[in-house]
Amino acid sequence: MSQENTRKHIEKVVSQFTKQAIPFAELSIHLGAMELLVEMSEVNNKDEVLDVACGPGLVACEFARHASHVTGIDITEAMIDQAREKGRGNNLSNVSWKITNAVPLPFDNDSFSLVITRYSFHHFLEPEKALEEMIRVCKPGGCVLVADVCVKDEHSTKYDRMEKIRDDSHVHALTESEFTEMFQLSGLTDIKRSGYGLDTEVKSLLSASSHTPSDSEEVLNMITTDIGVDNLGINARYEGEQLMFTFPIAVFTGKKE
Repeated sequence: MSQENTRKHIEKVVSQFTKQAIPFAELSIHLGAMELLVEMSEVNNKDEVLDVACGPGLVACEFARHASHVTGIDITEAMIDQAREKGRGNNLSNVSWKITNAVPLPFDNDSFSLVITRYSFHHFLEPEKALEEMIRVCKPGGCVLVADVCVKDEHSTKYDRMEKIRDDSHVHALTESEFTEMFQLSGLTDIKRSGYGLDTEVKSLLSASSHTPSDSEEVLNMITTDIGVDNLGINARYEGEQLMFTFPIAVFTGKKE
């Protein structure tokens, strides 16, 4: 991956999530399934946790209720501003924040007992390298957790096309086979997988994203014409008058030997 391509992509991510920072933090869907992440990570009050691409700090602040300390990092300053505000609002004294990229991580080997990330891998140009970095900074015996969109192989091309129109910082949602293979080849042991569906009201999601009106109309058309067809793999549907779909989320954990 060339440095120029990486630089341009980082600019896209920062631009997109600077605009999304406040609405992203307020979307109710991003509060879902915290209990599953806490359970699968087996976080305890001795853990030093790193939350990679922490966004507005929703996951980091939840884990801070269970851990000794949580460090949240994100490349977008506006997201870290939201995270700091959330930490203060929850009177959390065991969280800290840093503006930095995920590859490479600016930490020494074996620095954290638990390394987590949620809804970030589809924005990474090289998710395998991001996972390698997460493993590098994890202590031996520690846990690495990744939660992200995970589509079936046959839905991948159409799903990626829709998401790139909605959010130009989207790169690729790992398929079930890609996600599984990445963890199997990672060197992690005791690999576990779970998942959940993230039910989403389309207009609220689109209002929280940054795109042109014509792009918004194209996404709406792609979703409505997929009702009863499911080529996108998101179960597009109407519930009453609301257009809905479901993000398929996979959660993988593994132990570092």
